[in-house]
Amino acid sequence: MRKLTLTIALTVASVSSLFAQLPDPGFIVDKHTAIVITDPQNDFLSPDGVAWGVVGQSVMENNTVDNIEALFKVAKEKGITVFVSPHYYFKHDHTWQFEGALEVLMHKIGMFDRSNVLSTEGFEGSGADWLDKYKEYIDGENVIVTSPHKVYGPESNDLALQLRKHGFNKVVLAGMSANLCTESHMRDLVESGFEVSVVKDATAAAILPGMNGYEAALVNFKMIASHVFTTKEAVKELKKFKKM
Repeated sequence: MRKLTLTIALTVASVSSLFAQLPDPGFIVDKHTAIVITDPQNDFLSPDGVAWGVVGQSVMENNTVDNIEALFKVAKEKGITVFVSPHYYFKHDHTWQFEGALEVLMHKIGMFDRSNVLSTEGFEGSGADWLDKYKEYIDGENVIVTSPHKVYGPESNDLALQLRKHGFNKVVLAGMSANLCTESHMRDLVESGFEVSVVKDATAAAILPGMNGYEAALVNFKMIASHVFTTKEAVKELKKFKKM
């Protein structure tokens, strides 16, 4: 029994050592690379947004707002295509017959609410609207706004279709929020055959008693993505891109 216990302990130590030295496959930007930004919206990123009370600390610590802007800016300068995957809820979404915990909360506080699928009435300046400083970039010709995702991942929108139809198989991923929409986009894109890197400080997450969403996301970014960038590193790599 004592020998078995020792063997198990040594095996656990060996596996732990291997995980501590996870390989970094790396990520090189080329003509098949696009940037994907999830939920660059007021409800997450503005102090007036309904989620600011739980995400604001993480947003400010990571300098998330300016870091996302840095990605939009370099993309505009270099002619790199950006896909924005937004989160909207319409009246019919509030009549779902079952929901997960955070879906219930988001609907209760009116997060990402829009009045009508075919109208932008009341959209300007709302929680579902883009952060003001991003609007000049999102209105640019290099930016494609997909249909909205409805829970966390892109399974419910046309992001993967749009990426493929435009000839992209590599993604630099950023946006909100780290352990929910951003992580879910990473997981689904990887499962769908895309090569994905994540910009770890161009995202943030809710920090609640006993639950740090950002730290949880960092673990999974490192285990699942091909590479984890800082914004400074990502911008440096993106600046190397030369449009053919």
